[in-house]
Amino acid sequence: MKRFTWRGLVAVLGLGTCIGLVGCGVAGAEGQSTVLPDPRQDEPLVAGPPRTVVFAGGCFWGVQAVFEHVEGVISATSGYAGGSLKNPSYEAVSTGTTGHAESVQVVYDPAKVTYGTLLKVFFSVAHDPTELNRQGPDTGTQYRSAIFTTSPDEARLTQAYIQQLTSAKVFGQPIVTEVAPLAAFYPAEAYHQDYAKLHPESMYIVINDLPKVAHLKAQFPTLYRPY
Repeated sequence: MKRFTWRGLVAVLGLGTCIGLVGCGVAGAEGQSTVLPDPRQDEPLVAGPPRTVVFAGGCFWGVQAVFEHVEGVISATSGYAGGSLKNPSYEAVSTGTTGHAESVQVVYDPAKVTYGTLLKVFFSVAHDPTELNRQGPDTGTQYRSAIFTTSPDEARLTQAYIQQLTSAKVFGQPIVTEVAPLAAFYPAEAYHQDYAKLHPESMYIVINDLPKVAHLKAQFPTLYRPY
């Protein structure tokens, strides 16, 4: 029997209010916003072909919304990564048994934004990297914090930044972000794409995701771009 979450129901029906659904207005779902140091190890801005990394940090709606507002990001696509099932569906991933995490594939221009800057955005405003197998009102391994890298340099820079943040004791709890090479990325269903942009009145978006975009604009004013 397929398991369909309340968030999935909100997405399919396009609901703009909670209508009594469990999970709306959960405390602590206002979005992570921590001022972080710049990465000590990073690559310079350099002309070249677009590069790709896949971030997972809870519901992909909010992570996608954040990176769509980052100058230098060419595209941000919601999808699934990190599991064994080929061509997974939202219903399958929502069971927590496929090994996949809700993820966002970020394609960026290395001449306009560095990988280190994307890491800083991810760890500071896109999610809380200290929450294990959950994010805000969403729980399960499909909502884990993870970075799926597409090159050895990305993996090296990611590990270096996590170590830098850990040594600086920026967070009150340990960083639990998984770092692994990307095996495959599967785009999510069409109704999940650009969800925050298309449904800004949805209470899930208002409570959980719009604050993240606001934090991005406040902390990274020269990096932020409107839709």
